Amino acid sequence: MWQPVFMISGYILGILGLVMLIPASIDMSLNQHGWSPFLVGAINSLFFGMSLFLANYTSFKRINLKQAYLVTAFSWVLVSFFAAVPFYLYHAVPSFVDAFFESMSGLTGTSATVVTDVEALPPAVLLWRSLLNCIGGLGIVIFAVALLPFLGIGGMQIFQRENSDSNDKFMPKFSYIAKRIVAVYFLLMIVCAAAYVFCGMGVFDAVNHAMTAIGTGGFSTKNSSIGAFHSFPIEVVTMLAMLAGALPMTYYVLLLRGGDADKNGQVRAFFKLITVAGIMVSVYLYITSEYALPDSFRYGYFTVISIVTTAGFSACDYTQWGVWAVTVILFLSLCGGCTGSTSGSIKILRWQVVYAFLRKYIISAIEPNRIIPMKIGNMNISEKVSMSVFVYLFSFVISLVVFSLAVSLCGYDFSTSFAAVMACITNIGIGAVDVIGPQGNFAFFSPFLKVLLAFIMFIGRLEVITVMVIFSRSFWRS
Repeated sequence: MWQPVFMISGYILGILGLVMLIPASIDMSLNQHGWSPFLVGAINSLFFGMSLFLANYTSFKRINLKQAYLVTAFSWVLVSFFAAVPFYLYHAVPSFVDAFFESMSGLTGTSATVVTDVEALPPAVLLWRSLLNCIGGLGIVIFAVALLPFLGIGGMQIFQRENSDSNDKFMPKFSYIAKRIVAVYFLLMIVCAAAYVFCGMGVFDAVNHAMTAIGTGGFSTKNSSIGAFHSFPIEVVTMLAMLAGALPMTYYVLLLRGGDADKNGQVRAFFKLITVAGIMVSVYLYITSEYALPDSFRYGYFTVISIVTTAGFSACDYTQWGVWAVTVILFLSLCGGCTGSTSGSIKILRWQVVYAFLRKYIISAIEPNRIIPMKIGNMNISEKVSMSVFVYLFSFVISLVVFSLAVSLCGYDFSTSFAAVMACITNIGIGAVDVIGPQGNFAFFSPFLKVLLAFIMFIGRLEVITVMVIFSRSFWRS
């Protein structure tokens, strides 16, 4: 059972080692000694990755369901461990626990950080943080397209159906899908970087922010994130990039093919949510703060888009806006972007299923003999799909409560504990309290809690149930 798991994980680790050569080359070009911790990290990753791959090499046409769960979880943790090595060797963080937290945050697209002064980091380390966001964003999209629909994780079967036409399965060969997803992903980043440069951002900052904006990862080269540039055009580019990353990558492919790219209406629902929430928060800001009307809409919409897409960028400190605004933002963090996108959290499609189920239930209570199909957009939703969505939501809420209580047991007040867990499990990375808000970070947590929060990021990114299944007794008995 483990041979294909180790083989695939080794292959992925080898790819990480090759990517690590990019910051290594930059580091060595700027370093007089011609040596870089990234080179050591790349050699380690390539050596262990290829060793795992070659030692377990076998020919197989497909992996079974249990192996799919294992390869997903094992490879993510393995890559996060080796991705932490350069942070530690470079002394960018105080300990390896901090390095692991930073790498897990980067790969899961969570903008949580333990670095207190980002601008003091060397260029190679800044680039590595951005590359982790880029790798993690692409990885989760491939994961969503390739595995989640077949694992039946919380209604992700809809995503599989969403990418099918009336004649045949959408792009039956996964390699065909993956190539086009990668092409779209990097094309979006190139366009985004060019737009940043056009708006006055330096090339290095533009490349870094393009990767983290499209990957909705939120890592920045500045301590104050996007707000450090004090530029409305740069904020507009960031908003558009976050929105682009929060749409399904296959949506763009289907648009180019001239097909129905939004059969289930989740893209329309996503933009409706952004529009309504943006107006609500912006008007509230105009009424209760000293912001002029244009600035109220500028910062209101930026924050709403950043939270809903789970990118975690900030243009200002929203924790100072008052209880109502922070409460709305807290609820918006539970929305997430579209399925098959780089964003985290619950996802719009699942909320559509919940709404369709409630609508059917309410109408049935009034007209019990009426046959009411459960639909979202042009798609019928089966009872199995709706059940998987409710199971996922229940697991998500239970995880949120249990982990919040666990963090509070370590001596932190409940608001900080809840905000930290919410920020990690939704993969937003910035919390609703000052200490971990846009101007804060996670450095003050104990090593144990940093490992726990890294695990929470991990389960949030892998849709909670994936990890719960692996830790269940029945998984290992069968």
